[in-house]
Formats: sequence, structure tokens, C-alpha cells
Amino acid sequence: MSFELVVNSKPSGEISMALMRDSTLVELHEEKGDTDFAVGDIYLGKVRKVVASLNAAFVNVGYEKDAFLHYLDLGPQFKSLDKFTQDTLRGKQNVADLLYFKSEDDIEKEGKITDILSGSREILVQVAKEPISSKGPRLSSEITLAGRFLVLVPFSNKISISQQIKDLEEKKRLKDIVKSVLPKNFGVIIRTVAEHKKLTEIDGDLKDLLDRWRKMHQNLKNSKSPKRVLGELNRASSLLRDTLNGNFSKIHVNDPTLLNEMKEYVQLIAPEKVNIIKEYKGKLDIFEHFGVNKEIKVLFGKKVPLPSGGYLIVEHTEAMHVVDVNSGNRSAKNDNQENNAITVNLEAAEELARVLRLRDMGGIICVDFIDMHKRENNKLLYTKLRELLKEDKAKHSIIPPSKFGVVEITRQRVRPVTDIETSEGCPTCGGTGKIQASIMFADEIESKLKYLLNDRKEKKVILVVHPYLESYFKKGIISKQRKWFLMYKKWVAIRANNSNHILEYKFIDGSGTEINV
Repeated sequence: MSFELVVNSKPSGEISMALMRDSTLVELHEEKGDTDFAVGDIYLGKVRKVVASLNAAFVNVGYEKDAFLHYLDLGPQFKSLDKFTQDTLRGKQNVADLLYFKSEDDIEKEGKITDILSGSREILVQVAKEPISSKGPRLSSEITLAGRFLVLVPFSNKISISQQIKDLEEKKRLKDIVKSVLPKNFGVIIRTVAEHKKLTEIDGDLKDLLDRWRKMHQNLKNSKSPKRVLGELNRASSLLRDTLNGNFSKIHVNDPTLLNEMKEYVQLIAPEKVNIIKEYKGKLDIFEHFGVNKEIKVLFGKKVPLPSGGYLIVEHTEAMHVVDVNSGNRSAKNDNQENNAITVNLEAAEELARVLRLRDMGGIICVDFIDMHKRENNKLLYTKLRELLKEDKAKHSIIPPSKFGVVEITRQRVRPVTDIETSEGCPTCGGTGKIQASIMFADEIESKLKYLLNDRKEKKVILVVHPYLESYFKKGIISKQRKWFLMYKKWVAIRANNSNHILEYKFIDGSGTEINV
């Protein structure tokens, strides 16, 4: 099993990242140009309103809607964090080090928020869920800083270890290592990737996290709410931090600046992997070259095909996601109905697990599998689905198939669902019911090309079109493309892009910048 990461940096500042497993798309991440209110960001906020009936408070962190903070998300050590925050703001806490910091008692587990918070109070909070739909961010005051091998938990003395590490001797070794280097009043969670790592690697990761804590403390001094005092790593770096392992074979980046940033980060966390980061210099769009656009078109649509001829229908409502499994035109002459159903359902379960991660679907997901009458088949499907979802890092739970064959899944939602429009308007009428003569469309492109080459004297022009149009302009011995060369004495390169609508086109120059006509 090998992993590749394809990173597409766009002129608008957005970054799209495709994680490929054995050349198959398994995860897609998008980072907008504006990275405020990302999961992990730490803010100095001001309490706007305390609502006793919800046992929660609404906090102003600078977003257009107030963020939500529940009592259970305050964290046991809230009083210690609050004391540290107030003393820092007043100039009494001049160092980030907690060696001589006197911790406060933990808050009650079943307490009331009105006993802890009041309006207009400034508090330190961390984004736990990004703004979704009409809701503001969800916050936590249990501050954590995530690193490559460790998660730092200030004001705690507890050392926790990932449940994925099963070896008792290894658990003891890791705990002893962390105890030997961990400063007072800091706790940690040891991540799965720390297994079999050396003292120097774990110590280095801890020092990086403590440096980030010191940076946060420095930014907190003399701050006024609302203000971000520590930002999470950009999505590309955080993805590398959480997924980079020995199975990674290549990382492709199409932007030199981002390439250098990623190399610097990988040099810190895994120096032996620096050489797998390569700059993509091809003429085609990077997602087009690696087949990502094609997979997006297939997997983000309403209808997701299965290899055997079946398909999934995926519907998204405000309340939940609904998935219907259909056998389609699958033909299996020697199979009875029950065998056909279990075969399609197992295949659908595999594709469903992939789609959940790919779209980052959260909340309630109801899956209507094909009805099966044998109990052992229902049990097999449930076991298979649980096994497939083990790779999913988002918290989730699965309820076994009901008597109607419906499986209910709840999946943690921390970011807005990745929603990519895959349907296209009618290429001929655009929904108006009236069509443009095809000869006029070709004339439109040729007219603009003539203007660019003759009037604006562009040195190099590249035409990017749908693959069908590429074939049209290149077909024949004396193709349209060759005629243009004879007419303008300049070769016009034509590139196909699957993400284009059938009558969508654009001109770009030699540097890849779009030419406005």
C-alpha cells in the first residue's frame, strides 16, 4: 500500500489536497485563502451571553455569529487556565513556564456554567468545530496543542496513550520517556505514530510544542478580545503531520513557495522524507494529470457507481445524509437473490467508507442496503463496515442493520462537508431552452484568438477546453489547430480539462496565468 499527496495551489490563494492510496482518491481537503476559525486555532474571546437553560455561553471571537461554548467543553482545569489568562493580561504572569504556577481545583463535572462564567468576561478558547451553515464556531476551553507524536495538554499532569498501541512493554517505554522530559503542570497524549520512536524524536516534538505554547503566551500579553493568539498549522502541514508515514512514496506540489514551506516542515518532522516532495511542472493542470478531477466528478455526484454495475444514491438534507444502495444492471446468472444482495452490499460498504472520508460527511447518515433475509449475512455486512471505518479518524458509531436493512451511522462533524458541484447545466441552452449554433461557438473562440495574437501581440497562448472540444480542434490532417498556425505563425497549444463544462474554455499564457479577453 503506497500513498501519494497531490497539492494544487490556485491563483486565488485556495489550496486543494488529494490523498491517493494506490492511485485511488481517498481524501480531499480544501483550504480557503482565509484560514481564520480553523479547528485548533486559539482565541482570546469575550463572553457575550450566558444561557443557564443550555448550560452554555455565547462567546465573541470575531466571527459574524457568536461562538458556542458548553459547560462540558470548559475542561476540568478551566480555573487554572482562566487564572493563567487573567494574570497574563494584567502583566502578573510574565513567563509561559508553569513550573511555579499554582494550579486551581478542577471544576465540578456536573456543575453550572453560571457559577463559572459571567457576561463581558475575557477567556481563552480553542476552535473545536469550524463554522457550519448558519452556526458560528464551536469552542472548547480545554486547550491542546497537537504535534507529530504528542498532544500537549497544559495544566494537567496526566499521561495518556493511544488505544491503538497494544504492546504493554511499548506503552511502558513511551510513558517512561515522556515522564523523563515532561515539565511540571503539563500533560500529554501519546499518539499512535509515536510507537517505536526514539527519545530524541519525542523530546524534539515536545520542545516544538512548548515553543508554540510560549508563542501563544507572548501573543496573549496586552491583547484585547477578540483576537487570535495562536493559529493552527495550515491544512497541508497538518495533513502531513497526521498522515505522513513510511507508506508515503511521493508528494507533488505545483507551487514553488508552498513546496519550500512543506519541505521545511517535513525536514522538522521526518527528514528522511524530504526527497519525496517534488515540484510539478507539467503543462496540464496537476489534478488533471493525476486523474483527480475525473474521480471527483464520479465520487461527488448524486449517483456513485460501483465496479460491478451497482450504484449508490447520496442525498444531503439539513438534518442528515441518506444513502440508497442499488444493484443496477449487475448480472450474475449463477447467483440467487440473497447472494446477489450480500455481494452488492459488501461492495457498497467499501465504497461508502471511502465516500464518507472523501466528502467528510458528518452528523446522521442513514444507509438503505439491499434487503437480506439471512441473519449471518446482516452480521457479515455490519462486521465488514466496522472494519472499513476503523481507518476513519473522525469519531463515529454504527448501529447494526434494522429489519428493514437500514444501517444508521453517526460521524463527528468538525468542518463543513466537502460539497463539490458535479452537475452541469445544459451545454447547448444553459437552461433557457434556446441554443447557440455550434458554428458560432467555434467562431467565438477563433475571434478571441485572433484578437489576442494579432491585436494584443501575445507571445504564447494556450487554449484550455473540455476533452470533446480538444478533439474537435485537433481532428483531421489539416486541423483547426494547424490552420491557426498557418494563419498567425504561432502555435496555439490546446489542453483538455475534465473539470470544464463542455462549452467552457479559457486562454492562459506561458506562465499559466489566465488571460482576460
